Amino acid sequence: MATSKRAGVAPVRRKKTVAGTPTKPGLILASQSPRRAQLLGMLGLQFDIIPADIDETYRKGELPGPHAERLSREKVEKVAADHLDALVIGSDTVVVAGGEVMGKPRDVEDAVAMLMKLQGRRHRVETAIAVRGPDGRIESAVESVVVTFRPFDEKAARAYIATGEPMDKAGAYGIQGYGATLVERIEGDFFAVMGLPITRMLTLFRSLGWAYNFSGFERLA
Repeated sequence: MATSKRAGVAPVRRKKTVAGTPTKPGLILASQSPRRAQLLGMLGLQFDIIPADIDETYRKGELPGPHAERLSREKVEKVAADHLDALVIGSDTVVVAGGEVMGKPRDVEDAVAMLMKLQGRRHRVETAIAVRGPDGRIESAVESVVVTFRPFDEKAARAYIATGEPMDKAGAYGIQGYGATLVERIEGDFFAVMGLPITRMLTLFRSLGWAYNFSGFERLA
């Protein structure tokens, strides 16, 4: 099992990591993405980070959205197996342009190729979110966002890559950093492009009986 580390706006003193009570269980992010951790911290949440080691290979005939949703559910199932009493969040993002699925670039030249395919055109970002409650139920959904890049040349693409920002991101860009300068328009949830559709996440938690209260989650009456 991966080592847990603490994230959030303030340290939490617990005798055992991710321990909680029936009314206020621990919260786990089943992802090592710093962007997702940043968004949860922005909400005032205190949580543990436990990345899930799963096989992310596409199944035969699997579409991007359903693929991302399946991985999100598998992530929470994997982590929850050792933390049955916790609230667990899993997410996965894929970028699709002209029917081509773009993952994280293998190297600089792969990143250049991706960015040049995206420049001056629209592409789709599919971010899946899955949440699991202490009762074992899992809810999941996919947030689809259309992003339009402004036109730019290879020199601009290489200058952006030189910042180091795009190498660990699907589609070879991060919308919350230098990559914002490449974007002309977003049609949908900005936070989904960052990697965590916040409103959808809170809706899914409510469907499991847990409400966000600006500092954590509490069980609905």
